[in-house]
Amino acid sequence: MTTPLFVEIRDEIVEAGPMSLARYMALCLGHPIHGYYRTRDPLGARGDFVTAPEISQMFGELIGIWIAVTWASMGGPSDLVLTELGPGRGTLMADALRALGRAAPDFQPAVHLVETSPLLRAAQASRLGAVSPTWHDGIETLPEGPMIVVANEFFDALPVRQFQRTERGWCERLVGLSPDGGRLTFGLAAEPDREISAQAPVGVLMTVPAPALGISRNLSRRIVAQGGALLAIDYGHVRPGFGDTFQAVSAHRFADPLLFPGEADLTTHVDFAALGRAARGEGARIDGPLDQGAFLLNLGLRQRADRLKVGASRAQADAVDTAFHRLTASGKRGMGSLFQAIGIAGPRLPVLSGFTPS
Repeated sequence: MTTPLFVEIRDEIVEAGPMSLARYMALCLGHPIHGYYRTRDPLGARGDFVTAPEISQMFGELIGIWIAVTWASMGGPSDLVLTELGPGRGTLMADALRALGRAAPDFQPAVHLVETSPLLRAAQASRLGAVSPTWHDGIETLPEGPMIVVANEFFDALPVRQFQRTERGWCERLVGLSPDGGRLTFGLAAEPDREISAQAPVGVLMTVPAPALGISRNLSRRIVAQGGALLAIDYGHVRPGFGDTFQAVSAHRFADPLLFPGEADLTTHVDFAALGRAARGEGARIDGPLDQGAFLLNLGLRQRADRLKVGASRAQADAVDTAFHRLTASGKRGMGSLFQAIGIAGPRLPVLSGFTPS
């Protein structure tokens, strides 16, 4: 079985040779006709994965409180650019704005959403139509001014390049064709990249998240110059290292990332250490990284869960407890330690809410 995108990728490889992993990911996720995010709503039980905002309203509500506290620490600018990168169905922003309206009723921010999927934009419009958000294909068109940016499970889906240490040096990992041309396979560039000087044993893989680092630098530069903060929560690691974290998810299960291009979500673990270095290079301050569980507990997740259970039925209270556990628990069944939170702030702001125990 092949997919329509496989045919296009195969033809490109036949014509131009093996492609970088970054090119492959960009086609699989963002192809204008056959790309994964262009053709479906990937979220929820009927999709391929579930994000924290879809698990419980508590997640988005706490982000709303975080926005309110951060805005106040900035001096309450009236021209704030409130931005979400990769806003999914708009669930997080809808919950955040509801909490924000209670915490800071005089705060009426302009909402900007960076989203390329037509299907997800439609879902966002349905949930957020009352605030008339402005959509962007990328961060380049975001308006000038002080900004608060939220990015939940955004950086993990950005294209990356990979290199493998060989006896000759670091050779780029490429996507090519099997001898019969019937399937995609991994291979290595014939010549090493002479600009990479990192030391590692032969056989080790290194991931270079160039688009993620570019976005971190760009937004950090703006935050330092115009004021603001960025909160990123994602699946990733906090210490630099080598290894392969490229993976595909389909129907809530791991899948072969080369098998059905365009039909599965492709991600890599976010390198939070690299994101932090990129931001510091622009003069920003870094808070964290911190386990998602600890971050949410610092924001008051336990208190919010207890409040929701007051007057609730047994089934409703059990649902709150289940969501609380999934958001905070360690191990494979919970998101608490698998996901990390990092804050990027202008140097004059105090430590961002959630990164020190309340």
